[in-house]
Amino acid sequence: MGVKAFLPFTLILIIVAASWGCHSANERELPILGFPKIIEGDTIPHTIPDFSFVNQDSQWVTNETFGDAVYVTDFFFTSCPTICPKLTRSMLRMYEEFEGRDDVLFLSHTIDVRRDSVPRLRLYAENLGVTSDRWHFVTGDRDKIYDIAEDYMSIAVEDEDAPGGFDHSGWLILIDKNRHIRSYCDGTKDEEVDRLMEDIKILLDES
Repeated sequence: MGVKAFLPFTLILIIVAASWGCHSANERELPILGFPKIIEGDTIPHTIPDFSFVNQDSQWVTNETFGDAVYVTDFFFTSCPTICPKLTRSMLRMYEEFEGRDDVLFLSHTIDVRRDSVPRLRLYAENLGVTSDRWHFVTGDRDKIYDIAEDYMSIAVEDEDAPGGFDHSGWLILIDKNRHIRSYCDGTKDEEVDRLMEDIKILLDES
């Protein structure tokens, strides 16, 4: 499932990341990542499809929720014993870095829909001190969440042999207002998160 889509895309990301390193932040332009489609001779860039999930305040979250904002998204679960706490801390760093801006939002999908209920997600958000006007913790149909993970070029699968029972990537993924993937980072590495924050600024200037 996700692994097959993930491996070639990882190679693309490595190549793109290497090319970014050859330019200063002021010179860089963020590419549109993903696998484009060719329709009647036209190249259609990879686009995040329509989605609808429920957040920690029992509100529906859709593509329209983000309006003209850019957003950073990830996949996690509240009982994760491995990388999720680090990913969440990295997301929180960015949340605080862009405090006061309504054009930079955050979206975290639980991949443990059985245990991560709306009240549990609300408590998780409250413990972080964040609010749903800027950071949505969402749940919903399991298959739809796993499918959209592939659209974000990420991984989310149940795996009884993995710690906590789930396998997922540590990507933090930057989406523009046109639903295109524009950047990503390994959310467990502070220096990559620093670079992603610079990419957010570049994208805001572009917008």
